[in-house]
Amino acid sequence: MSTAALDTLPDPERLQTIRRRTIWVLSLGQVLGGLAFGATVSLGAVLAAKLSGDEALSGWATAAVTLGTALTAVPLASLARRGGRRPALATGMLVALAGVGIVVAAVGLDVFWLLITGFVLIGAGQAANLQSRFAAADLATDASRARDLSVVVWATTIGAVLGPNLIGPGEALGDALHMPALTGPYLFTVAAQGLGVVLYLVALRPDPLRLAQRITAHHAAAARAVAHADRPVVARYAMLAIAGAHGVMVSVMAMTPVHLVHAGATLEIIGLTISLHIAGMYALSPVFGILADRLGRVALILLGQVLLVGSLVTAAVGQHSTGAVTVALVLLGLGWSATTVAGAALLTEASAEHVRTRRQGRNDLVMSLVGAVGAIVAGLVLSWTGYGGLALCALAIVAVVAALSPLGVTRRGSTEPAA
Repeated sequence: MSTAALDTLPDPERLQTIRRRTIWVLSLGQVLGGLAFGATVSLGAVLAAKLSGDEALSGWATAAVTLGTALTAVPLASLARRGGRRPALATGMLVALAGVGIVVAAVGLDVFWLLITGFVLIGAGQAANLQSRFAAADLATDASRARDLSVVVWATTIGAVLGPNLIGPGEALGDALHMPALTGPYLFTVAAQGLGVVLYLVALRPDPLRLAQRITAHHAAAARAVAHADRPVVARYAMLAIAGAHGVMVSVMAMTPVHLVHAGATLEIIGLTISLHIAGMYALSPVFGILADRLGRVALILLGQVLLVGSLVTAAVGQHSTGAVTVALVLLGLGWSATTVAGAALLTEASAEHVRTRRQGRNDLVMSLVGAVGAIVAGLVLSWTGYGGLALCALAIVAVVAALSPLGVTRRGSTEPAA
């Protein structure tokens, strides 16, 4: 890197201004992405059942989105490593935008496989949303990394809550424009995704990852040493913790509506339970971010496991009580939030700059695949052991994450073999 390039680095005060502005841009992007994703997935199962003619295939829409997230996580991370966060995040949302168009066309043509293809592409938007939390950590210090990351995660709450509530107005707008039935809400998805693309391309300047790379190169050149020690064992533990919490969360959450229906709960109760679960996932993420910065990443991961244990035990013991199941789902969201916020911060700071984005993409790939497999396996376990048995089986994953926690606390200055 040239001396001129190094000399153009912002001073500390300017760097803090850039960091705060980046967080605001990423947070707004998360609102738009969550808005689009919430409106999209809410109708996915209905459209899949309608076009296939078989309710047993209704879950394929969510599975396709999850698969698309997994397939695009690593390519988007590679694009970020080469060109920065701006093109990576914008590309993910553009691919999702194309997917929305394919979904609408599939409904008009009544072609099930085309619908599933569209949902796979929509998964790229979710991959971009996941990557944005790592973008929030690009310019953060060790003292603020988890907090910065958690603020962006929290912003998802707004879109996730508003998205499903746009289905009614979207249907009315779609009818006025003579669109195929149940596709009107995707007009809001298109608008949100399009605004997200423009936001990232125009407002995410300077690119946080490119600037972080320049700063790292400057520090390395000044010290004539590696500026950030790589700790692959710690990074792998962080990935394990995130994937474990996600697998537990998806497995139990996905089967809860089925269990509640069999228990005689109304659709309103089911909707309220899932809404409170989503609030648990995102609403307190800034609190967990602050705690992770103050108490340590592994301490918060362990707190997350405690919350997950509370959730699973409550679900098993109180499976016949709607109130107990609702409490279990809230605890499930809180445990997921604490673990993923702390785990993402730990993964970022445990990875040297030259492997960081690659590991982040690999993390999102593994996380998404574990969630997809967990949802499929959970259905089988539910049919064999019931809801309480499913919750107790999930405790095994929590036990593994907790037992391996010493792997996440190696001495910060130590150097481990490269991954």
